[in-house]
Amino acid sequence: MRPTPLLILAALALVLAACSGAAGPDSEEPDPTTELSGVVDETPAEVTAPDEAALPATAGAEDSAPAAPAPTTPALAIRAIEEIDLSSVPAVDSSQHSVPLEEIIFDTFRSVNRAVPLPDAQPALIRSLQDAIPPLYEPRFASIADTDDWLSESDIVLGYAAGSEAYAYPVKILNFHEMVSHQVNGRDILASYCPLCRSGIVYDRTLPGAEAPLVLGNSSALYESDMVMFDHQTGSYWNQVSGEAIVGPLTGQQMPILPAQMTTWSNWKALYPDTLALSEDTGFGRDYSRDPFTGYGEQLNAGGRFFFPVSEAGRDPRLDPGEVVLGLESDGQHRAYPLGLLGDAVVQDMIGETAVVIFSQADGPSGAAYSPQVDGQELTFVLENGRIQDQETGSLWDLAGRAIEGELAGAQLEPLPARSTFWFSLVANFPDIEVYQPEA
Repeated sequence: MRPTPLLILAALALVLAACSGAAGPDSEEPDPTTELSGVVDETPAEVTAPDEAALPATAGAEDSAPAAPAPTTPALAIRAIEEIDLSSVPAVDSSQHSVPLEEIIFDTFRSVNRAVPLPDAQPALIRSLQDAIPPLYEPRFASIADTDDWLSESDIVLGYAAGSEAYAYPVKILNFHEMVSHQVNGRDILASYCPLCRSGIVYDRTLPGAEAPLVLGNSSALYESDMVMFDHQTGSYWNQVSGEAIVGPLTGQQMPILPAQMTTWSNWKALYPDTLALSEDTGFGRDYSRDPFTGYGEQLNAGGRFFFPVSEAGRDPRLDPGEVVLGLESDGQHRAYPLGLLGDAVVQDMIGETAVVIFSQADGPSGAAYSPQVDGQELTFVLENGRIQDQETGSLWDLAGRAIEGELAGAQLEPLPARSTFWFSLVANFPDIEVYQPEA
């Protein structure tokens, strides 16, 4: 057994346990020494090889064929929820599902019997694991000036801006909460992040035709080593990277994805000087200064094991599993842009019939996607001396898609919805995805 994967996986076990259930508001974390010694010394196999020793085989068995998704209805009876009450969440209806049920794995946060497939999970266990990693249903936010003592320039944030509002959700907090629900510019949004996929994605919680926004919690289950969420209204399960309901009455429904980007705090606050940041004053006793997931992508790229099972689709060798990619979808086609390989770059591309431009930055790495049209004119962008410029007018642009100098100063490119994830997670959800290949 190689020591490096063991230590990293043990650290992952530690933070998952520290995020979990018994810890409510203002509670303290479990003693890290106790957690680490209990997991590593007593049951190392449960930590280092859950995808071989404790878990079922991946898709392929005849008895695991998923049921057909429920038909989409013109109007969805999604009731409004005024306060969080887990006891009122309907039990998941597993008779409707679009993925094999045995591939949805509950993390029990125990050193023994840590991984339990959905078909083997008792209702009491399922109920007890709801929000074991506590979402932030009523988040608090801080100004830039109030983050100086705990948020560093190089910290990675999930950034979302709409209208005159901008918000940054630091990964150091999302590691312990994964889900933040609130309103931005009048829209009910979910800022979601799965540490095992480095997947930062923002969704509109109001489904097309729905009467009220979804209220979403954390099931403590994973599918393709990615967070599985549940909604309080119907008990349906939702895959975080795809944004699609995969089990329950809403199976087949899709949350609208919104434009967002993963970048450094330094970059984000320079682009949005009036931004607010998710406060470390969450009401939960967590040490947000430590990041046990540091180096996990590099470990995967070096041949290390996934913490939970990943199908053959997710092991697609076109890119390293931990390569950070920006995923776009248009006209039914998906394309991945490997940000780490692109570095500082501008990519002009076509996805189906849709023209797109990607502004990529090595710092992070980070990237954002835009429509290259302004007032009906399609612009051609280049990177000259480290600055983004359009060839038609010579105007200069920033990474937020705004013209900051020149003839078009003040113009704004339309941001496009995108997913920022590790490669394995994106291709596991969209196996037919194309990979952008830079011209030689």
